[in-house]
Amino acid sequence: MASFPTSWQERYASKKPKARALTSPFQVRFLDNTEEEQTRGITMKSSAISLMYEGPLTPSERKARGLDSTNDDVTVPYLINLVDSPGHVDFSFDVSTAVRLCDGALVLIDVIEGVCAQTHAVLRQVAWQEGIRPCLVLNKIDRLIHELQFTPVEAYQHICRIVEQANVIISSMIRSDKLDEEQEIDVSLLDDDDDQTETLERQWMFSPAYGNVLFGSAYDGWAFSIGYVMLYTTTIVNSL
Repeated sequence: MASFPTSWQERYASKKPKARALTSPFQVRFLDNTEEEQTRGITMKSSAISLMYEGPLTPSERKARGLDSTNDDVTVPYLINLVDSPGHVDFSFDVSTAVRLCDGALVLIDVIEGVCAQTHAVLRQVAWQEGIRPCLVLNKIDRLIHELQFTPVEAYQHICRIVEQANVIISSMIRSDKLDEEQEIDVSLLDDDDDQTETLERQWMFSPAYGNVLFGSAYDGWAFSIGYVMLYTTTIVNSL
């Protein structure tokens, strides 16, 4: 889990586990657990925690077990090892180390501040250099409502701009590398190379429709994807 330095990055990681009452001069946290990290309110070194998750079966797993749509209550346990990495630019080397241990990455973006310089660095480290497919987590959605008092249309347009900026970063990295490669490629092959570049951009594009963009509030302890919204909407409509 990577982002620029704010305390809500740790909030996401610490919301799930519940701590027993402990005697401590500092707030109990599972990942930002050193005195200096809690005093400064930022993550300074990578730390990990294991979480159990009961999730639905994938279509292939359902088919292998001979289950149909009537067995929606069947779940399978997953063990998730969550690694919280620093977001501050001074600790970017720790992000590179943590990413090499992971199969995926959550890149947290403050919807109030938007895409910043550290977002560029994290996306380059996570997505391009290490080849890991990241998922954007747009945090502080609640502040768009009760602080900025955006209308639904204004909030939608604001979020779209942030997602577009993240896509521009990915696209620029892809095309930059392709330009370097073209210096050593036969000119007759450039048309095919352009098609490959566009295909690669579509594969790495961030979009709520692709399920790689989440919306949430670490402070309130919730997050959702568009797929979950559609499921919830269908449930409400059916109950009317």
